[in-house]
Amino acid sequence: MAEQSCLATNDWICGEYLRSRSQELADATLQHVGITVVSVLIGLAVAFPLALLARRGRGFAGPVLGLTTVLYTVPSLAMFSLLLPLFGLSAALVVTGLVLYSLTILVRNILAGLEAVPQEAKEAARGMGYGPARLLWEVELPLALPAVMAGLRIATVSTVALTTVGSLVGKGGLGNLIEDALPSFFKAQVLTASVLCVLLAVAADLLLLGLQRLLTPWTRISRTSGPARPATPTDAGPPAPGTAQAGPSAPVKVSPKAEVG
Repeated sequence: MAEQSCLATNDWICGEYLRSRSQELADATLQHVGITVVSVLIGLAVAFPLALLARRGRGFAGPVLGLTTVLYTVPSLAMFSLLLPLFGLSAALVVTGLVLYSLTILVRNILAGLEAVPQEAKEAARGMGYGPARLLWEVELPLALPAVMAGLRIATVSTVALTTVGSLVGKGGLGNLIEDALPSFFKAQVLTASVLCVLLAVAADLLLLGLQRLLTPWTRISRTSGPARPATPTDAGPPAPGTAQAGPSAPVKVSPKAEVG
């Protein structure tokens, strides 16, 4: 009797599914990546001015941080329902929801990075004639990059996962495959789409980590260079004959004893 196909037996791991549905998997992956990239870039563009506004004082920080936190707590189904009259069943609906969800992470990390810039660096730049805009772009923002990139990595991985929720309106990338497979419990499709989501998140995180290391080379130098090793008596060579060490200071000459005849 011929062996049954893994599709017919509904196996979790099925090479035949990968071969027969490769184009469908590629299209869903590309849609997933596109929605994620657009959402994160727009979120970063919106979060940066909001972080600058929050930095102006507590009167601005409270409302900005509070609003972004409240938006993050709204369930995705409720968020899409509120946005539906504005955007309809389109990719813009999913992108807008993902942008709003990313703001709480991006705004807080950008603000934390800017506030962590040493005051001495800012004072030195002002003493050299830097204006507010030049100070921000050439001093504060480069020094804040580690915190900004950390927030960007978290927001990107989170967005990769949340994009699957867009399957509610048919714009969820790999989430569409998962939703289509659930009624019949198509194991190979559920597993493949889920694994691809995880791989996308890991790849995006590693890519941003490499970009962070490229943009912030001084962080690698500070980690690899340890404190200077204190000098030891061996480093300076043995003491000269007829001398004795008197503590850490210079050697003291010792005169020879007089011979008694």
